[in-house]
Amino acid sequence: MKRTFITFAAVLTAGLAAAAGAGAQGSADRLTGAGSTFVSPLVSLWASDYAAKTGTQIAYSPVGSGAGIQAVTARQVDFGASDAPLSPDQFAACKGCVQIPWALSATSIIYNLPGVPNNLHMTGAVLANIYLGTVKKWDDPAIKALNPKVSLPSTSITPVYRSDNSGTSYNFTDYLSAVSPAWKGKIGIGVNANWPTGQGGRGSAGVSGVVSNTQGAIGYVDVAFALKNHLKFMSIRNASGAYASPGLRGITAAAATVKKVPASNELHIVNPPKGDRLAYPICTFTYAILPAKTDKAAEVRRFIFYAVNPTQGQKLGPKLLFAPLPKVVLVATEKTLKQVQV
Repeated sequence: MKRTFITFAAVLTAGLAAAAGAGAQGSADRLTGAGSTFVSPLVSLWASDYAAKTGTQIAYSPVGSGAGIQAVTARQVDFGASDAPLSPDQFAACKGCVQIPWALSATSIIYNLPGVPNNLHMTGAVLANIYLGTVKKWDDPAIKALNPKVSLPSTSITPVYRSDNSGTSYNFTDYLSAVSPAWKGKIGIGVNANWPTGQGGRGSAGVSGVVSNTQGAIGYVDVAFALKNHLKFMSIRNASGAYASPGLRGITAAAATVKKVPASNELHIVNPPKGDRLAYPICTFTYAILPAKTDKAAEVRRFIFYAVNPTQGQKLGPKLLFAPLPKVVLVATEKTLKQVQV
């Protein structure tokens, strides 16, 4: 393990030095990417820092995970970004793409309920029933039982969901399927869903906009977006019976359950097993989707090395509530990146 990280750091340092040299010679490189809105704030920080260090410009369009996968499949961009791992059909359509976990954060459950404090308590089972349409009022006995000291109004609940194909929806439905047999049987996991009730919004901004403008609304967005927009979010009961919040400690605790990475790099950390009371149960890795064969192989590898390196891109994540990647994931990332060639 130690040797792996020495190699990782050495290759990254060499890559950054080479890129910096190219920039100094006036060769302005440029990479384009598209996809996840979830990871967009972090990619923006990376782009600014990376350009300053290397001279390479990163142009990223936060069009949603589904659109990002389509863009890289069509080779319209140099890399895609998705919070949902590629399905077998998407892998086939992408014709030689690899997926690399490059960031780690959480999906927060936001709500608009004037007079009710932040961090309202919720469980996965009750949350699933809200989105199934069987829990319809905020003073429903199931919610009151979780919040005995809170005065809950009889306001109708408006579930809000992503209307576009979204990796955040994938993370959310992955969690609901893990904790609710009813949800798993009727709806299941996907970047979109046959939502039984509620109102849609396009992108994180659309969901938060509907929630902000609708008393009684509930929705799901990445935690950095919730904090930036001053939205109330819930504490969710985990498998240990504790109510956990989507902060760095909760995200890191959930990710610590990853002990090995499959060849596909597909990782699921929703509803982590009983053990760490801090673990927040709706966390997700988000992925860079890369063509294995590309004329820009060296430039793409260099940027992804930067993004996942603990002393480079990963250092910028915590201020946006992106937790550092676990070491076992970094090792898998280095191995996969070697497949990206001209």
